[in-house]
Amino acid sequence: MHLQPVSSCTNSVLHGWLKDRLAGILAVLPACAAPADAVATRAAWEAWQDGLAERFTLPDQLPPLRMLLVWDNLTGHKTAEMVVWLCRHGIMPLYTPLGGSWLNMAESVQRILKRRTLDGQHPQSPKEIGTWFQQTAQAWNQQPTPFLWNGKRRQRRRRQPGDGHAIGGSAARTEQPISPRRRRHHEWHTPRQVTH
Repeated sequence: MHLQPVSSCTNSVLHGWLKDRLAGILAVLPACAAPADAVATRAAWEAWQDGLAERFTLPDQLPPLRMLLVWDNLTGHKTAEMVVWLCRHGIMPLYTPLGGSWLNMAESVQRILKRRTLDGQHPQSPKEIGTWFQQTAQAWNQQPTPFLWNGKRRQRRRRQPGDGHAIGGSAARTEQPISPRRRRHHEWHTPRQVTH
């Protein structure tokens, strides 16, 4: 989980941060074994555009596809500069349909993170909220929950014990249930001092 508290989140702030984080993630991924054939590389990219209601024009030269980025369907996320940057780095942006935020697992994770960070708490400042969110994300990363995709089609075909546990109303699943009860306060962030 990658998180950075900010006082405002314009596209320039978000895109700059996202580029930095994505570059860091790509840097630790295994390198491609051999240069891929240009036709096969284009076919891999185009396969992810099959069935999309709204496609963007792929650049003439494409690197091997290394990552899929599921992202909200906002106009600012579709700027030519951002899409070209993603493609140059081997990242295919996939936009959730309008009104389809439940398809984006990040929405589910945000609900869990917010609950663990703020339930029953009374922060005194935006900075304190940001610090608590960072601490909660760090605790999550020490023992992350693996998410499994389990959309409606699979649910119709298979409703058996062991199919996983629903996460925050989305199509994401986990092998182990995530308790609705927060862990003890000190496991997620340092409590604020109370003076009388």
